[in-house]
Amino acid sequence: MSEIELSVDGPVAVITLAASDRRNALTPQMAADLVDACEEVDRDREVGAVVVTGGPYFCAGAHRDTLAGAGADPLGEPAYSNLSVIYRAFVRVGELEAPTVAAIRGGAVGAGINLAFATDLRVVAEDARLMAGFLRIGLHPGGGFFVLSGRTAGRETTAALGLFGDEISGRRAADLGIAWEALPDGDVEARAKELAARAGADPELARRAARSFRSELGPPPVPWGIALDAERAAQMWSLRRRD
Repeated sequence: MSEIELSVDGPVAVITLAASDRRNALTPQMAADLVDACEEVDRDREVGAVVVTGGPYFCAGAHRDTLAGAGADPLGEPAYSNLSVIYRAFVRVGELEAPTVAAIRGGAVGAGINLAFATDLRVVAEDARLMAGFLRIGLHPGGGFFVLSGRTAGRETTAALGLFGDEISGRRAADLGIAWEALPDGDVEARAKELAARAGADPELARRAARSFRSELGPPPVPWGIALDAERAAQMWSLRRRD
């Protein structure tokens, strides 16, 4: 059975990582199923926003067997492909056409923090742990962590997480602007769905706005003048459609 669950309620799709027995540590198969779920969401033009959640624990990173295989023979197969498909999973989440919200409870560690940072917005439990964790286990950060964190958290926080191996709570993440809100654990998913329902009420507009948001802010960001031109066509479309 797939360890990725997909449900759709009106304009909101919910992608749930469902391997709680190992805190949603990503295996190659689970990552491939996550990619498939994203493909299914993008095919449904009635979906206007997506919530990504892991239930009681968001994601503990790549599964240790995958990391061990890559360490034993980094360029050999299937180790190289197995790690690549895990990278592809959070890239694909970042490519979802509709706006995305991560509902983070428990923790987001290693590749799990990459997955969290791949979304457009984050709602976190106050007591959740966010940690890159790569250096703590003797690994160089991977999966584009520095870019993902830099655009989300800024240089100082990225240095603390990625170079100095520090960790932060959900409450601290909200204080730093990494998350929109930090809430009691039991309120996180409902709030993420509430935000998603608002954003997704007009699916086509939501998808166009998300495309502009990402292309303008980058990385790399574009100058204001280019942003004006880039937004013009989408705004003219929305004005004509409204009339």
